[in-house]
Amino acid sequence: MGDDLPICVTCGVQYPLDADRAHCIVCEDDRQYVGYDGQQWTSLAELRSAGHTVDIHEEVPGLFGLATSPALGIGQRALLVPGEVGNVLWDSISYIDDAAVERITELGGVSAIALSHPHYYSSMVEWSRAFDDAPIYVHERDAQWLTRDENVVLWSGTSEEIAPGRTLINAGVHFAGGTVMHWRDGVDGLGALCAGDIFTVVADRRWVGFMYSYPNLIPEHPDTIRRAVELVRPYAFGSLYGAWWDRIITHDARDAVFRSARRYFEHIGAPSNGLHP
Repeated sequence: MGDDLPICVTCGVQYPLDADRAHCIVCEDDRQYVGYDGQQWTSLAELRSAGHTVDIHEEVPGLFGLATSPALGIGQRALLVPGEVGNVLWDSISYIDDAAVERITELGGVSAIALSHPHYYSSMVEWSRAFDDAPIYVHERDAQWLTRDENVVLWSGTSEEIAPGRTLINAGVHFAGGTVMHWRDGVDGLGALCAGDIFTVVADRRWVGFMYSYPNLIPEHPDTIRRAVELVRPYAFGSLYGAWWDRIITHDARDAVFRSARRYFEHIGAPSNGLHP
């Protein structure tokens, strides 16, 4: 493992050893921010010494989540999405250690990794290397944000099935390459959408939100949202998994996406015609 490679404390993204440590390209973008104390770095070795672990537990039968504990950076939770030919690791986290690799190996390992957007690139290359150099799927429209590109597969277009029953969809919300993943067989066979914070599950878990920047409160453009909603229209999904523990819509999630888009449009004064499931 790259124990000494720098990891940005604010976003949790890992950089190569020779990176310019005066800057984090992810945090300096207007969708993110540099911490009040300026640019700060840590590493896997420092996190290990500080007592960090990987929290792994079952979200629903057969679907496991994993997160850095205590939380680091944005604090996201990744998902181990099962299916034919193996698990897909949806999104990634900053911390990894031998105990986590052993536990996930017991759960079937990782055959591929898929990323929703650059804020969650984290230590994705370390996770790939731990599981036989599993391919890392990143949409080509977000290639400029890669800080490490080992084992990265750039995909293009609006959708790609990377494993049976697990299809990436380039929704384009939050980032141009912002991606969600449809899990065809998810949760009682009703289908599920792994959404990260491309469609983010809000505190009232009947709804999702659509933002260009969350910390800086910059709304997403209506045309982008309309395109994203149309792209998921062909897919059935009863549940939707956001980026953090418990941020889950458990019933009628597809309808929740459409009515959330209508509500968003109504509040910003944009026409919402056609935004129905």
